[in-house]
Amino acid sequence: MNSYDYRPRPDLLAERVILITGASGGIGRTLALACARHGATLILHGRNTARLEAVYDEIEEAGAPQAIILPLDLAQATDRDFENLAQAIRAQVRRLDGIVHTAAHFTHLGPLEHERLDDWLALLRVNTAAVFALTRACTPLLREAPDASVVLTGETHALAPAAFWGGFAVSKSGLAAYTTIQAQEWESAPNLRINLLVPGKVDSPQRQRTHPGETRDSRMKPEALMPLYLYLLGPDSRGVSGQTFAPDPP
Repeated sequence: MNSYDYRPRPDLLAERVILITGASGGIGRTLALACARHGATLILHGRNTARLEAVYDEIEEAGAPQAIILPLDLAQATDRDFENLAQAIRAQVRRLDGIVHTAAHFTHLGPLEHERLDDWLALLRVNTAAVFALTRACTPLLREAPDASVVLTGETHALAPAAFWGGFAVSKSGLAAYTTIQAQEWESAPNLRINLLVPGKVDSPQRQRTHPGETRDSRMKPEALMPLYLYLLGPDSRGVSGQTFAPDPP
């Protein structure tokens, strides 16, 4: 499947617990609301507790399963912090059926000679290392699920590098290698899968910063991505692993 024409049934994610990083805004917020509408219990991650509470309230008002808020600053988190988060999930809901990584760190576009080591370390820490560290910490929970899915959110310039995208493109490019490696290591566990989704030209806060000259009408709405995210999270994609979904060319 490489398009957005999937039609999820209303109860697609019923009784599933899904962790979404970066759930306070952009694609993450839209996805949280979509997963809740399809029956999932959401674990909302982000840095800004007030914004997470706003998403929590929207889920409550919709009558969906009660969500959980677990804030964490990925730029500062240690192995212990990720393990504590996984332990909190086990203590509060006792299971985990999926993770969607939408959190991202972006600073600016510009020539490499103007970027600093600290810029790159922050980008790599949030966009690459935290994806691995959080998934690793939650793997024991995922292994216990009958059908668990991890979905990474990529970036078009990681697949097609271009001048001035610098450390951001490099940090996102590592996700493709990580997806392949993890998928191969999970081949002996048919209940586990991992895939990479590259949103493309979507109307998000990040896109507004990287392409300020674009009109919003020329961008895909985040809602258009939801069928593909839901497909990858739900049981219909069981057995699909290690793939990159990038329907929109760079």
